Amino acid sequence: MNKFRQLWSNLRSSFWFMPSLIVAFSIALAIALVEVDSVGNDQWLARWPRLFGAGVEGARGMMSTIAGSMMTVVGVTFSMILMVLALASSQYSSRILRNFMRSRVTQVVLGIFAGIFTYSLIVLRTIRGGDEGAFVPSLAVFFGFALALGGVGALMFFIHYIASSIQASNIIASVANETIHSIERLFPENLGQGSAENNDNPTPKLLAERNWRTVPAGENGYIQIVNNAALLRMARDKNTIVRMERGIGEFVVRDSALVSLALEDPLDQETIAALQEAFTVSRHRTVEQDAAFGIRQIVDVALKALSPGINDTTTAVMCVDYLTAILACLAPRQIPSLYRYEEEKLLVVAKGPSFESLLAKSFDQIRSNAKGNVVIMSRMLDAIETLAGLMADPLRRKALLDHVQWISELAERTIESTHDRARINAQLTRLREILV
Repeated sequence: MNKFRQLWSNLRSSFWFMPSLIVAFSIALAIALVEVDSVGNDQWLARWPRLFGAGVEGARGMMSTIAGSMMTVVGVTFSMILMVLALASSQYSSRILRNFMRSRVTQVVLGIFAGIFTYSLIVLRTIRGGDEGAFVPSLAVFFGFALALGGVGALMFFIHYIASSIQASNIIASVANETIHSIERLFPENLGQGSAENNDNPTPKLLAERNWRTVPAGENGYIQIVNNAALLRMARDKNTIVRMERGIGEFVVRDSALVSLALEDPLDQETIAALQEAFTVSRHRTVEQDAAFGIRQIVDVALKALSPGINDTTTAVMCVDYLTAILACLAPRQIPSLYRYEEEKLLVVAKGPSFESLLAKSFDQIRSNAKGNVVIMSRMLDAIETLAGLMADPLRRKALLDHVQWISELAERTIESTHDRARINAQLTRLREILV
C-alpha cells in the first residue's frame, strides 16, 4: 500500500503522466471519428455541406497547419514553465517547485496541446485523394478545427494562470492550504488507544530496561509515509513493543536505526523486511503525512524575503499570516500520544510532532532573522494573540508565552526607536495579561 501511495504521488508530480493520458484519449478519439466518417461520411456532407465540405487539399492543409502550430505552442509552453520554475526557485525557495509540478492545470494544458498534435497527425494520415481513392474524414477534420480553437483558448488561459501562479500570495496560500488539509486529515487520527499528548506517561522509565533489537534502514532518504497500522499489527503479532527511531520528515541513513523491537531473540529477515516496508523513504519530503514540511516551505519563503539581498517585508508578513492560519487549524486539535495502547497494553512508541515543535518551526527562524524589524515582530505578536484565543491548554499557552518573552528580548536588543519600542511593549503587556 505504501509503495502504491508513493507511486501515485510521484505520478501526480510528473509532467508526463496526465499528458500521456490525454494523448491516449486523443488517439482513441481520432480513430473513433475516422471510423464514423468511413461509415456515414456522405450523410454529414449532405446535411451540412458548408461545415463538412472540405476537399482533400483543404483538409490536408488545415490539419498540417494545426499539427505544426500545436508543436510550436508546446515548445512555448515548456519555455514558460521552465522560466516560472527558475524564477520561483531563485525568488522564493526550491522546495516549492514540486507544488508547481503537481499543478493539474499545467499538466492538463500540456496534455491538451500534445493531444491536439497527435489527433491531427492521425487524421492527416487517413486523408487520401486521387489514385488512392478519395477519402476525407469530414467529421474528424471539423472536430480537429474545433480542438484547435479550444487550444487557443487553453493557451490564453495558461498565460493568465502562469502570471497569477508566480505571485507570492498565491504561492504561499497554495502551500498553506495543502498543509491545512494535511492537518485536518492527520489530527486526530485513530492510531490505537493513546493518552492525550500532554498527559504524563511513566512508560519511558520502563523502556530503558528492555532489550531492544534494531531494524536498519534499507536506503538513504526522507521518511515520507509511515504505515502505523502495520507497526501496531507487528507489535501485536510479536507480543512486544515497537519503537520508532525516526519519524515522518526525518532523514535516515542506510543501515542506521529505523525502528526497534523489545525482543530477547534476534530478528529474522521476514520481520526486518516487514518493518522496512512500513516506512516509505524517498529523496524528498511531502506534505501528505508531514505537516511540518508545509510549514518549512513557508518559513523558507519568509527567510528569503527577509534576506538583505531581497528585503521584502510584505512577503514575510504574508508568510507569518499563513503560518498563523496553519497553527490556528492545529490549535484546537489533539495530537495523538506517542504511546499507542490497546487494552492498556503498550504496543508502539512513535515519533511525531507536537504543537510546541510546530510552533517553534513556524516562528523561531523568522524571529531570529527579524532583528530590528518592527513590522514582523508586531505581526508575530498579533499571531500569538490570535492563537491564544483559540486554545485553553495550559502547556500550549505556556509555549506561546515563551515566544512572547523571546520576542520581547529581541525587541529590547535590536529596536532603537523609542516610539517603536513603546508600540511593541504595549503589545507585549497585553499578551502577558491574556496568557498568564
